[in-house]
Amino acid sequence: MSAPAEAAPAPAGRPDGAPASFETSPERWRHWRLAVDGRVARLELRVDEGAALFEGVPLKLNSYDLGVDLELRDAVQRLRFEHPEVACVVVESALPEVFCAGANIGMLARAGHPLKVNFCKLTNETRLEMEDATRSAGQTWLAALRGTASGGGYELALACARILLVDDRKAAVSLPEVPLLAVLPGTGGLTRLVDKRGVRRDRADAFCTVVEGVRGARALEWGLVDAIAPPSRFDALLEQEISRVLAAAGPPPAADGVPLEPLAPAISDAALSYSHLTVSLDAEGRKATWTLHAPRGGDPLRTGLRIARELDDAILRLRFHHPELGLWLLRSAGDPAAVRALDAALAGEGWLAREVRGLWRRVLKRLEHSARSLYAAIDAGSCFVGSYLELTLAADRSWMLDDPEAGVALELTALNRGAYPMANGLSRLETRFHGAPDALARVLAAAGPMDAAGAAELGLVSAAPDALDFEDELRVALEERASFSPDALTGMEASLRFAGPETLESKIFARLSAWQNWIFQRPNATGPEGGLRRFGQPERPKFDWKRT
Repeated sequence: MSAPAEAAPAPAGRPDGAPASFETSPERWRHWRLAVDGRVARLELRVDEGAALFEGVPLKLNSYDLGVDLELRDAVQRLRFEHPEVACVVVESALPEVFCAGANIGMLARAGHPLKVNFCKLTNETRLEMEDATRSAGQTWLAALRGTASGGGYELALACARILLVDDRKAAVSLPEVPLLAVLPGTGGLTRLVDKRGVRRDRADAFCTVVEGVRGARALEWGLVDAIAPPSRFDALLEQEISRVLAAAGPPPAADGVPLEPLAPAISDAALSYSHLTVSLDAEGRKATWTLHAPRGGDPLRTGLRIARELDDAILRLRFHHPELGLWLLRSAGDPAAVRALDAALAGEGWLAREVRGLWRRVLKRLEHSARSLYAAIDAGSCFVGSYLELTLAADRSWMLDDPEAGVALELTALNRGAYPMANGLSRLETRFHGAPDALARVLAAAGPMDAAGAAELGLVSAAPDALDFEDELRVALEERASFSPDALTGMEASLRFAGPETLESKIFARLSAWQNWIFQRPNATGPEGGLRRFGQPERPKFDWKRT
């Protein structure tokens, strides 16, 4: 499978620099080429300078914007579903002497604050998906650096399991954002240096303040790369690494891959409509109402794959295209038995069940990493069972109709008991009842459908109004939430959602995203004389030297 850049159409962008669509496919890629040979895939980066989402911003030196990263995201997902036989993925550059120059500075300088923050969030999610592929799908990612990797380019390499660097006295790795741009490495580089690679803190500090980066033997000594070789022996080093990965890999699955068909949602000013998901857009009320429908026949695993992809696409569309809709109300509709059947298939042992389950896990994380208030409404006709129930467990608050005649119920399945861990490494039930093991044990022992009284007693919902009060209570809660400061809500929600231990992933989202959100609004970085604006200009940036 390959994507010839010269044959692809120009990308569709919006004036704000966001893409018009978040779907792509290899025949439409402009920046990446994927070649699969047996158990080895080679993913080559050759950024098309003229295919930026912002007009007039050339993507020089393999620098990237959101369009480049969406193609990478597509490649990661297609490798897992369409090429499950692949055990080793090599990321390399088609350009001489440069691997990747990182996020395009001209793009960042022109982008509005929401685009900058959402861009960093998506690139973080994509790098975590690469690491998850190595960890969960048996597809080990290797970075082959035949040239310099700077900023986000080195962060791309850091997401791989192993980093190989050519030792030609020119190629270097660097994270120059602090001294050069007055911002932070935006894609987890700081965290991966010390948490993943175990780089000594003083060395990491020096590395992150040296614009030119670190080369060859010192990069190897400091743990910034895993192996080096001169140009004449670099190919042999790479083949040795590939052979090592293949020798340690398990057998490929017996079944063929599953193609990722286009989602083709119907998009209007009022709604996003997919085959199993409808999102109603209410600009006046500043909210989006999500209705996830139960599966409607077909192979349950393929249906579950499509539903997860629809949720994923809708999350991205609302993040980038509708930042003013700060409240997402989560609903469901359909036959609970159909969701039980879906969960029974997802709990299976085959590679496809594992991969679809893994996609649900990643999509649910993307949902709760979104800077939106999440409310859930469980009423007549709902089907919050198992995987669908995870939506309500991800919500900040939930309301369940207490009406025995309406037959309203929710139900746990085996998948609620650990199949979908959050960024903190805990299930949503473990996080909900963090510090209350007795309450958690009672919930885990529950079996069968639960009515509102039972769910409220176990602590699974926030409130259980009766039929007389349900709509009024929900309406008042929605109006109240929409009246609060969105900045304060973003900080509050991110602080409350992830109780429990810190992990590399939770640090990236709870810490880096918060700091990047702040730094991207500071004049030292984004002001008219800040680092991003003055980059490439003869004048040096001017800083406010006060530290608080």
